[in-house]
Amino acid sequence: MTAPTLTTDRLVLSAHTPRDWNDCIALWSDPEVVRFIGGKPFAPDEVWARILRYAGLWALVGYGYWAVRDRASGQFLGEVGFADFRRDIVPALGDRPEAGWILSPAAHGKGYAREAMEAALGWITAAGHSRTVCIIAPGNTASLALAERLGYRREGEAMFRGQPTNVLAR
Repeated sequence: MTAPTLTTDRLVLSAHTPRDWNDCIALWSDPEVVRFIGGKPFAPDEVWARILRYAGLWALVGYGYWAVRDRASGQFLGEVGFADFRRDIVPALGDRPEAGWILSPAAHGKGYAREAMEAALGWITAAGHSRTVCIIAPGNTASLALAERLGYRREGEAMFRGQPTNVLAR
């Protein structure tokens, strides 16, 4: 299975392709983007491995991440979707799809993340997954606020890679 294409009023969500590599490098090497995701920019080979992982998610579990582009201009804005990363996290997330969103700083504050995630949540629900989770660093107030607007509620706190993180469920 590959990612279905989803469209909203302003966005197109589609499967990642090799042509997204340079856009993804720009996204994942931005210190502001990775601030709450390990804090270290990703090298180009790590970004390529991420794109391959996205394709693998769709093939193996039937859901994954989409590349998000502006519908009018085609500009790459970021990524949203769901994963089964089998994280070493205590307590475990279980078999619920883990939601995630990451947009370039130029796309922040414009409602793109919410618009993209509402489309993605509609798709995952229609695909038979009524419950999803997400993990968000305690200091990431913007993502915590978005998660709440999307209907996620704090389920508890977990330790991930030695750091406390919020676990939210919807």
